[in-house]
Amino acid sequence: MEEDILNSLNEDLEDVIDEGRQMIENAEIQDRFYEFKTETELFIRKNPIQSVLAGALAGYLIGKIFKS
Repeated sequence: MEEDILNSLNEDLEDVIDEGRQMIENAEIQDRFYEFKTETELFIRKNPIQSVLAGALAGYLIGKIFKS
């Protein structure tokens, strides 16, 4: 009987630990995404012509891929 209680508590504890780990990983992903977004915005502001050309090229290539 006591073993069942301990096993149940261990399973609950493992679930809580996994949820906490997932929350931390999600926060790290959000931080990395925000950093990437900020760096991208700075690059576009410093290189507007190259950014427009790269966007146009990417759009053209994507259009060709989906049109085929």
